[in-house]
Amino acid sequence: MSFALIQKVNDEQKKPAVVDVRSGDTVRVHQKIKEGNKERVQVFEGVVIRTDNKKSHTSRITVRKVASGVGVEKSFLLHSPLVEKIEVTRRSKVRRNFLSFLRNRSGKSARLSAKNFDREAVNKLPEAEAPKEETSETPAEK
Repeated sequence: MSFALIQKVNDEQKKPAVVDVRSGDTVRVHQKIKEGNKERVQVFEGVVIRTDNKKSHTSRITVRKVASGVGVEKSFLLHSPLVEKIEVTRRSKVRRNFLSFLRNRSGKSARLSAKNFDREAVNKLPEAEAPKEETSETPAEK
């Protein structure tokens, strides 16, 4: 009984729809940053080297990029209210979930071979768009 209650609370914390992100994807993560009383959106673009707990409300991705010759990794909780949106820009062929070997590589050896995918279909959030259509129809009825 308590497990069902915990599950219900966890499901309420989830966003209605998130993008299907996999290891090897190159993504752009739009994150809200608070500076004093101002708020802005910062974009972090890099390769997803790890995905964790995909079905859970604590699902997380680790994104890696090289900035000024230094490798930078950031973890993002997919269902966090601070993560505004995630765009998949490139999908690569990988054989494993945790791409830790990319940390030791640089230059050409760090490249992943791209594979074709439908970019619009992957980045489209079907459940998130349905309520927007309903709100646009209600003013027409008035």
